[in-house]
Amino acid sequence: MLNLAILLQAESELLPWQQSMADFFFSDGMVTLGTWIAAGLTLFMFSFVYKDNPLFRFGEHLYLGISAGYLMSLYFFNNMKPKFFYPLMPFLDVSGDTTLNLWVLIPGILGLFIIFRLIPGWGWLSRITFAFYIGGFTGITLPKVLNGLLLPQFYATIDRIPYMVTSWDELVLLINALVLFVGALSVLVYFFFSVEHRGFVGGVSRVGIYTLMIAFGASFGYTIMARVSLLIGRMQFLMFDWIGEEIVGRIAVLFHGG
Repeated sequence: MLNLAILLQAESELLPWQQSMADFFFSDGMVTLGTWIAAGLTLFMFSFVYKDNPLFRFGEHLYLGISAGYLMSLYFFNNMKPKFFYPLMPFLDVSGDTTLNLWVLIPGILGLFIIFRLIPGWGWLSRITFAFYIGGFTGITLPKVLNGLLLPQFYATIDRIPYMVTSWDELVLLINALVLFVGALSVLVYFFFSVEHRGFVGGVSRVGIYTLMIAFGASFGYTIMARVSLLIGRMQFLMFDWIGEEIVGRIAVLFHGG
């Protein structure tokens, strides 16, 4: 939900019709109606726990449709409008900061080629766009990944290995650094397919598999924790915003008394 304080702060900047719309949507009746709609859609999505049903599909399609429309509006106003339409038609920019730039026709045509995938017999043109996009993105991203992720992590792993162990803390640090180093090296060996994974190389690659499984398991556990936090937020909304604290309190007293 939008922050009401921010809306009230910007109230003086609203046009009269915008102010009327804001007063309408943030009236007590509309807030109550919005709470009931949000609670109903939440229960629709929870109904999938029982089985797939029309209520769940309605909520799923509504969510995807609204998300797609919202993202499309963001792309249009934040990218297409200032970066394509304004350079081609500077007179549309009321600020007057945009100059004519016909070079934007090239990415515009490439973007149009993607839409041709919907036209039988013209879909092959989209491969030109995807080739430019994937090739350019790879060329720009690969050096950034090497310099920003791979090499710093490699240096940090090597730098954490103490050359001399004089205390228990340094021994723990050494073991931790060696585990990270062996795990990273074994994962690289596992993805090195130019050598057959037998003998010593096969053993190292198997260690890489175990390392990957541990990493995937930790990542999956973190994802479950995030989803549980979302579930807690939805349950709090249903109990306190929809049902009400007073009714929830009475139910809690009833169960506690039993």
